Amino acid sequence: MSEEIDFDAILGKYHSDPYDYVDICATHTGRISFRIAEGDVVNSPRGEWLHILGSPLFEITRERNQKLVTAKTNGTISSVRTELEGQFVEAGEKLLTIRHPLKKKEVIESILKEVLYLFPAPERAKYFFSLDIQSRIEKKGASALIIKPGDEIIIMSLMKRDTPIYYSGEAGVIHSVYFSPGVSVDQGQPLIGVCASDKLHLIQKVITRVKADWDKLVDPAHLEEG
Repeated sequence: MSEEIDFDAILGKYHSDPYDYVDICATHTGRISFRIAEGDVVNSPRGEWLHILGSPLFEITRERNQKLVTAKTNGTISSVRTELEGQFVEAGEKLLTIRHPLKKKEVIESILKEVLYLFPAPERAKYFFSLDIQSRIEKKGASALIIKPGDEIIIMSLMKRDTPIYYSGEAGVIHSVYFSPGVSVDQGQPLIGVCASDKLHLIQKVITRVKADWDKLVDPAHLEEG
């Protein structure tokens, strides 16, 4: 992480476009039938237990088995690949994009992902902190724990096999944790965000600056403060 952070450039980006653009892809091979159009507003799962499904996005049919895919995030449909309507697509094919309005906490989290060192998941699998790391976090908290290259920090659980994962990034403290124990993480997605101990004050400046400038980042009439 750079010793100096260009606050104006970072904040300016979110001021001009305070949204996240979420691409939705085919979950598996099959024939597509869209349930939305460009400009439609969609909702994420709701209810106390998130038991109310999000808005229907599309149906995908394979071998007469039909599956309805619903929205996992709220926002507005910014683009739809209408040319794929009724067509057979491969798994992973991009189908549409949702423009999600960022809340304050999401803006902060997005900025942190730009300035922290992100340690990615090597495979799609379930992850856990190693017993030693978990014990130290419970006793002192993640921010008091310094890790360095070569440390065994995480256990990857895949195909009923547990494999130790050794840290390979820059030394520092675990500032952010992006996985939940036992919940699958896609390959390449960040597991943790690490910050050098002597640069923690810069991270705090980022958070403080975003909170102070929140009204300049968004239009309160359209976006909800987080």
